[in-house]
Amino acid sequence: MARILSVWCPNWPITTWRRRNPGYVKPADAGPPFALLVSEAGTRRLAAVDDTARALGLHPDQKAADALALVPTLVTFDHDPAADRAALEGLSDWLVRFSPAVAIDGTDGLFLDITGTDHLWGGEGEMLVDLVARLARWGVPARAAIADTAGAAWALARFGDDLAIAAPGEQRAAIENLPVAALRLEDAAEAQLPRLGLHHVGQLLTLPRAQLAKRFGLAATLRLDQALGMAAEALTFRRPANPWSDRVAFFEPISALEDLARVAGDALALICARLEAEGRGAKRFEVVFHRLDGKAFPVRAGLARIGRDARRLTKLIVPKLDKVDPGFGVEVVTVHAYAVEPLAAAQDRLDAETGATLDETLAPLIDRLVNRLGENRVWRADPHESHVPERAVVRNAPLDPPAAAQWDPDRPRPVRLFKRPEAITALAKVPDDPPVQFTWRGRSHRIRRAEGPERIGQEWWRAGVGETDTGPGKIRDYYRVEDDAGGRFWIYRQGFYDGDEAPKWWIHGLFG
Repeated sequence: MARILSVWCPNWPITTWRRRNPGYVKPADAGPPFALLVSEAGTRRLAAVDDTARALGLHPDQKAADALALVPTLVTFDHDPAADRAALEGLSDWLVRFSPAVAIDGTDGLFLDITGTDHLWGGEGEMLVDLVARLARWGVPARAAIADTAGAAWALARFGDDLAIAAPGEQRAAIENLPVAALRLEDAAEAQLPRLGLHHVGQLLTLPRAQLAKRFGLAATLRLDQALGMAAEALTFRRPANPWSDRVAFFEPISALEDLARVAGDALALICARLEAEGRGAKRFEVVFHRLDGKAFPVRAGLARIGRDARRLTKLIVPKLDKVDPGFGVEVVTVHAYAVEPLAAAQDRLDAETGATLDETLAPLIDRLVNRLGENRVWRADPHESHVPERAVVRNAPLDPPAAAQWDPDRPRPVRLFKRPEAITALAKVPDDPPVQFTWRGRSHRIRRAEGPERIGQEWWRAGVGETDTGPGKIRDYYRVEDDAGGRFWIYRQGFYDGDEAPKWWIHGLFG
């Protein structure tokens, strides 16, 4: 049975505006009546009002001109829905310390799937108290509730007792005395039900289901079934639910770099122990440092091959900790493993003379290079089935399985292939013979030996694709040449001497 925690932040636009402008109103002073404005069809309306303005009779969706006429001292600012949404997303990221599965609910709420996580706080009640108390310290008033379903938790958070908890299987009894607005009905149905004398959810439960659907639509019965757990409700989590995660919490915040490094190692040891117990490994790991003010700093490490060695992962994470700003302290560290796959336990070799395989030797080095330089900057060149040089090489991960295609030993290719061929000038005794001299980058090279030509033409099935002056759309005659200093080059002639255009010479690579 799932357990869902609903968090509701009443008047979220006012809260986020004051958090963005902390110096406008002193914390101990209620201040003048305050509202945020929005323009709709050329008319300025109130988007949100604070408690002082609400007590004076103002309400959202009211015309700004009417509100100012009633309350001349009203202070107004423009509403910024994008900033409210960004703040709600930031709050959802902070809440991963309570559950890795967090979903945004509308414009002022959040859902958390806390199934199997409440024991870390000593129970659901302690979790609720801790969550709401932390938000209150940041100036974010919130209400929260827990139930088996998202619908019941939503209803209790907004219309039930403070910090309400519905026992497993008891959501019907928990919501039957709540107003019908607790069912998240459509506006028309919500307004019509009280006029018919239906004020509480329990009254709807006694009505025949067919008549209820016929009168108020299938949406009303669906919301009722979702709240009772008789119909499923899909939640869109901000991060995909990841069972491979763990957390480390502290009695006192930490900020020293050596403490962050030690805690990162402890968190990685936890997740690696779980992976080992399940016979699995992972390719990507993420350690997230959660500050007191709610900001999170993720530090990521990737492996060339799946693994679960906490010490090796810690060595990859620690050099990146200088990017973590602990501020006034880090109170929670979460760790996540991604790309989890089965990993058989490795058996030590029985013969002492046989060393580690090449992959085992290279893997730690490749991991350090990838995590320092970037995943896209460390790769292996593998052959691809194409005789056109630009298309005969593909980039693969360094320790991927070998490619099926192999290099053709009868057609050697240069160690360094230029991204774009460079123009040269060449002299030949006979037009179709290899050149005896060429000039490249202002330096003359006298050719001592030459092999070729190797004629390469366009692939007929790609005719017209990627054709340029130096592209594969024209016939090329390639030569492997060596100058009198021992340098070896790969040059080619494009075009024929008896053609409409004079042939051009290019250098395409170096043989070492």
